[in-house]
Amino acid sequence: MKRRDILKYSGYGMVAGVLSPLTSAGHTADVTSPLLNTRYGKVAGHREQGINVFKGVRYGADTSHYRFQAPQPPVPWSGVQRADHYGPASPQRNTQEPVSEDCLYLNIWTPGIRDHGQRPVLVYIHGGEYSTGSGSDALYDGIRLCQRGDVVVVTLNHRLNVFGHLYLDELAGGKYQCSGNAGLLDIVLALKWIRDHAEEIGGNPQRVTLFGQSGGGAKIACLMAMPAAQELFHHVMTMSGQQITVSGPHAATRRTRALMNTLHFARVDIQSLLNTSMEELIHATTAHDPSLEGRSLYFGPVLDDVVLQRHPFYPDAPSISQRIPMIIGNTHDETRFFYGKDDSLQALSWKTLHERLGDAMYVDIDVHKVINAYRQHYPQYTPSEVFFAASTAGRSWRSAIIEAELRAQQRAPAFVYQLNFKSPLDDGRWGACHTLDIPLVFNNIDKHGSKTGTDANAQKVSMTMCDALIHFARTGNPDHHGMPAWQPYSLPERNTMIFDVQSRMENDPRAFERKLFSQVPYIQRGTY
Repeated sequence: MKRRDILKYSGYGMVAGVLSPLTSAGHTADVTSPLLNTRYGKVAGHREQGINVFKGVRYGADTSHYRFQAPQPPVPWSGVQRADHYGPASPQRNTQEPVSEDCLYLNIWTPGIRDHGQRPVLVYIHGGEYSTGSGSDALYDGIRLCQRGDVVVVTLNHRLNVFGHLYLDELAGGKYQCSGNAGLLDIVLALKWIRDHAEEIGGNPQRVTLFGQSGGGAKIACLMAMPAAQELFHHVMTMSGQQITVSGPHAATRRTRALMNTLHFARVDIQSLLNTSMEELIHATTAHDPSLEGRSLYFGPVLDDVVLQRHPFYPDAPSISQRIPMIIGNTHDETRFFYGKDDSLQALSWKTLHERLGDAMYVDIDVHKVINAYRQHYPQYTPSEVFFAASTAGRSWRSAIIEAELRAQQRAPAFVYQLNFKSPLDDGRWGACHTLDIPLVFNNIDKHGSKTGTDANAQKVSMTMCDALIHFARTGNPDHHGMPAWQPYSLPERNTMIFDVQSRMENDPRAFERKLFSQVPYIQRGTY
């Protein structure tokens, strides 16, 4: 193997190569193993709690042979490949998972195979911005969703950061014109695989629901504006993940040049980029971003006029996905996830609040004005509570409101939720934080990484949200008998489902905060 195709995996004290455990062609599967007949070869999985499970099923060729280019279908194989371990994740920093450029794998949980089940297919797109993550987190295990709703669940890996979004069109063009969105094209290739094999895995190719949290939701917003992704999915649910605008070509080119400078390339040299090891490319992403103060290089989707021909939700909602029902959700205390471990933020005074809040809101608004407004409207809030409320409202909730209002103006079906259920862990410091809805919708509240707790209240909220997702995947409407009637989002009502121990509908929740931050423009970070 080439050096760029391997990376030390310190968690096991060994070298993890590009080949996942399934890639030994001709390996004999146990005769009792569930078997998939894919277009590229046979794949053997296993049974777990009555569900057929396939982990690490190849949907694309090794991307090291197509670095910075559009993905290609797998090379067909003979014999039977094992699919009982997750495939490697995309190369990234700070992970304990095996990583490789050979990362185009998906994972499947299904109650039946080739049984004409016509089940809804739920495809989860992982978060981690566009920089980190994979489809193999324990919180994404699909067994309980399958058991609860007789559905098929799929997760997947795709290229990230510099491997998925290094924009080379202005510098090289040609076969690299799609390089800024290669990671999104990976997802499109995975969705084509799912469409072509839906009936093989017991699903319905005309009833595919995408759902994703944080960066996963943002990727879904991009897919909604991409012609290449049309007709591949039919419902979408975004959880704390929005994408209003994407990087422009000028900003993306500046980031490419910054990476090349870090690698000490005197000029644009594609061959040198291709010869650079995987590890060196990952390390080069630690360079300072030319337009985002205080962070390393950002690589995300690009307005390249080829893959993305418009911004996802600017100046309006994309017309090509107008008929697709959409759930847009956020949590009440998003930023507690990002700052919750910072004890100094738990002990803010009114004097020190001003110093910490300005950079955390991600919008240019008078900090004194914000603090005074919150103190008047929420006199019971402590300085710390104002910090988390205002940073959430300015940073992430604002973009969810923009998407919801644009969908309402378009008269497109949209359902909005806000998760108010608070984590009981660590004396309540997490609140209703970012990521809290993941284990709730998967019904995986007892899995590693969940902050929901496992008491009766957490289980009740989980059942409500899990059933809403299942009903949405079947019908395009999340409303079900176990919850208050969920009305579509409209203006000026701004109908919002509040998920809590006692869920309820509210019109225009947190209207004060919405109006406060609507006084200044919202520009998604990474656009310039």
